[in-house]
Amino acid sequence: MPRLIICAEGPAGMASWRAAFHDVAPDLALAAWHDPALEPGADDYALVWNPTADDLGRMGGLKAIICTGAGVNHLLDNPAFPQHVPLVRMGGEQTAILMADYVLWATLGLVRGARAWVVQQNAHQWHNPRTSTRTSTRTSTQTRVGIMGMGHLGAHVGQVLRQVGFKVSGWRRSAQMVPGIRTFAGPSELPDFLRDVDILVNLLPSTPQTRGMIDYALLAQLPRGAGLVNVGRGNHVVQADLLRALDEGVLGGAVLDVVVPEPLPPDDPLWSHERVTITPHVASEASREAQARYVVEVIGQMERNERPALLCDPRRGY
Repeated sequence: MPRLIICAEGPAGMASWRAAFHDVAPDLALAAWHDPALEPGADDYALVWNPTADDLGRMGGLKAIICTGAGVNHLLDNPAFPQHVPLVRMGGEQTAILMADYVLWATLGLVRGARAWVVQQNAHQWHNPRTSTRTSTRTSTQTRVGIMGMGHLGAHVGQVLRQVGFKVSGWRRSAQMVPGIRTFAGPSELPDFLRDVDILVNLLPSTPQTRGMIDYALLAQLPRGAGLVNVGRGNHVVQADLLRALDEGVLGGAVLDVVVPEPLPPDDPLWSHERVTITPHVASEASREAQARYVVEVIGQMERNERPALLCDPRRGY
């Protein structure tokens, strides 16, 4: 019978996981990774987020490792990670819905210039354009959103944005059709993709090829005044280039859920930039119960010798 070994940080984390699995799968055998009496077996699964190198070194004989996050680069980049053990990324319906909700909120905020309202409120100012210089207002149906990273989450986000009325396109590493969304593929098609994007949404995985990819040269290919939503990884964006693009008007605004480092130092200029909204890496934080339900589903698939949809390919990094 399979056993799930939870690599939780502290007793409180372990208790919350036990409670979640008790509600969704009371018959699943659980163990604590840091139990001194633990002897991992070949039929065991590990649930991890940020294990130490020593912990990873002891996971070489497991049936699979399941990450509690959608990003797994921090695991694959650790020299101690056992590359031969299957690694499955976090997913599930709630994860996808939360991500789509966040990106919809961020894109609508950029369309309406909502950051300016926050700045005005903090300064106790009331500025209504109807009582001064009349300005044009763009709608969602007039806005082109481009998603970099059209995998499981990107495809779902794109469909939700389409339902609202946004014009949606996508870019990914290799060619693959996404129903209703024009998709570009590979480096050769990236300029054509960027040329027609009013708001760029980054959902790329973190790999050696994508780290630092969103630099000034890439941002300058967008229509002037475009927006950026980063819900991928902080290391995708060269933050000094982002600030330059904002200050020069190349970008009109940015919403950042991921940055480097996390958290940002108190004196980082991104905190106070009038066209930047920062959230604390919360775009798609599924509940314990939803995550537990997904883990049970993955274990069931692997026990039936089925391939989980989010099984990681270490060669690609996601």
